[in-house]
Amino acid sequence: MSASDVEELELDLLLEAIHRRYAYDFRGYARASLRRRMWHRAVMERVETLSALQDRLLHDPAVMDRLLSDLSINVTEMFRDPSFHAALRARVFPALRTYPFVRAWVAGCSTGEEVLSLAIGLSEAGLLERTRIYATDMDADVVERARAGAFPLDRIQAYTQNYLRAGGREAFSSYYAVRATRAVFDPRLLRGVVFAQHNLATDSSFNEFQLVLCRNVMIYFGRALQDRVLALFTESLVRFGVLGLGRKESLAGSGVERRFEVLDGHEKLYRLAA
Repeated sequence: MSASDVEELELDLLLEAIHRRYAYDFRGYARASLRRRMWHRAVMERVETLSALQDRLLHDPAVMDRLLSDLSINVTEMFRDPSFHAALRARVFPALRTYPFVRAWVAGCSTGEEVLSLAIGLSEAGLLERTRIYATDMDADVVERARAGAFPLDRIQAYTQNYLRAGGREAFSSYYAVRATRAVFDPRLLRGVVFAQHNLATDSSFNEFQLVLCRNVMIYFGRALQDRVLALFTESLVRFGVLGLGRKESLAGSGVERRFEVLDGHEKLYRLAA
C-alpha cells in the first residue's frame, strides 16, 4: 500500500471516528478541501499523522472544537455579490409581499453578515416586520457571533460600498453604532431572527419557507452531499418558494433540477414550480 493509500485510509477512519464520537458527518465533503483542513489541524496540534490527530480528537473534545472552526466556512461579507442582493430586491421581494407572513432560512449563516444583509433589504422593502428569519450553522460558536450583530469597524467601508451597489436606499451608517473597534448593528434588525445550530449533512427540515439562501456553502461538498442538501431545501420550500445559491453553485445535474424554474440564472435564483 502506497503512502497516499495509507493517507486515504487514515482520512476515512478519522471521518468515521468524528461521526461516531461527535455526530458530525463530514464524509460527504469535497475531499481535497477536507484533506487540507485536516492536515492544517494536525500541524496546529503538533501531530505528524492523521491517525495521531484521530487519537487526539477522540480523547480531547477541545481539539474537536478547534477542528470544527477549521471546517466551518466563515469567508463572508455583508451584501456579498451586490448584484445578487439587487436581484432579491427586484425579483423576490415583490413576490414575498403577497404572503401575510414570510419565513426565510439562511443556511450556513456563518458569522451573520448574510443575515443582516437580508434583514436590511427586507426592512427597506417594508417586509421585515412580517418576516421570521432562521439563521443556522453547524458551528455553535459562529452562531453566537452572528447573534451579536457586530463586526470589525475596518470592514465597514467595504460593506458600505456593497450596500450601495446592491441598491441600498439609506445612509448605511444609520444601521449601526460604533463601539470602540466594532460596528454594532441595530438590534431591531435581528429581533425577528431565530439563531440555531443545524448541520446540513445530517439534520432534517424543520419548517416551510418562502425563501432559502445557502450561498457559497455547497462548493465545499461532494456531489452526493450536494444532492442531499438540495433535496432538503426542496422539501423545506413552499410551492413557488425561492432558493438562492452562490455564484459557483447550481442545480444543474441534481435530482431536483426539474422541480425548479430559473428565476435569475446569473444570480442563481430558482423558484420551486412543482
